[in-house]
Amino acid sequence: MKTMIKEIILRNWQLKVLALFLALVLWIILIPEEKAFAEKNLTINLELVNLPPEVEVLEPPDTSLNLKIRARKRLISDLRPENFSAQLDMSRASIYQQEYLIDSGMIKAPAGVEIVSFSPAYVHVKLERTKKLEMEVVPTIIGRPPDGYRLASVEVNPARVMVAGPESKVRSRDKVITSPIDASTLTTSTILEVDLILPRPELRLLTPYPRARVTITIEKTDSRTPGAATGKQTARRSNFAQLDL
Repeated sequence: MKTMIKEIILRNWQLKVLALFLALVLWIILIPEEKAFAEKNLTINLELVNLPPEVEVLEPPDTSLNLKIRARKRLISDLRPENFSAQLDMSRASIYQQEYLIDSGMIKAPAGVEIVSFSPAYVHVKLERTKKLEMEVVPTIIGRPPDGYRLASVEVNPARVMVAGPESKVRSRDKVITSPIDASTLTTSTILEVDLILPRPELRLLTPYPRARVTITIEKTDSRTPGAATGKQTARRSNFAQLDL
C-alpha cells in the first residue's frame, strides 16, 4: 500500500512541481485587489492647540507634515490630506523654547492606514508674551466736499479700542484707522459704519464688533468767508486723516 502511494506521488513529479509553481504565480498575479497594499505620500497641516493664556505665536510657523502611508490598494487611492489630522499640544510651551518634538502619536489616521514615516521631526515655533494697548481710532477721509460745502466735523465712535498682540508688535505710537470714506460727493451730513484697520497683521481687536460709526457733518460755505470758494476750511473736529486724491 505504501509503495503504491509513493509511486503515485513520485509519478511525473516534475510536472506536478511545475503545475504547483504555475498555480502560485497565477494566485499572486490574480490576488484580489482588496488584499494588496500600496504606499502613498501626503502633506498635512500640524495644528497648534492649547496655547497658554497671555502667549502669542510671533511668526506663522511652517507646520507642514510630510507623511508616507501604507494601506490596501482599494482604500489608498481615495485618501486625501483632510482624512488625517495632527495636533501639537502647546499647553506646556514656553517663550524660551522654540523647537518642539513631533511624534507619531500626534497624527490621527483612518482605520486600516499605517503611518510608515513622517517628517520633519521638529517644528519651530517662536512665542512672545501678549501685550494689550488701547489705541486711538482715526477716521480716513479721502478728498474734500464739492465747491460750496465743507467738512464741519468728523466724529468716530468708539474713539478708542483695545488691541492685543505679541509684545514686540504692539507699539504705543500706533493708531487704528478706518476704511477710507470718500468725501468728494458729500453735500449733506451723513453717518457711516466702516471697518477698522489695524496697523499690523499680527494684532487683533479685543472687541466682538470690528467696526466703527463715523459721523460726518457737512455745511454750506459762506461766500463771504475767505477761502470759501476753494472749500478748504478745516473741520472743527477731532483728529482724522485727510487724503487729497
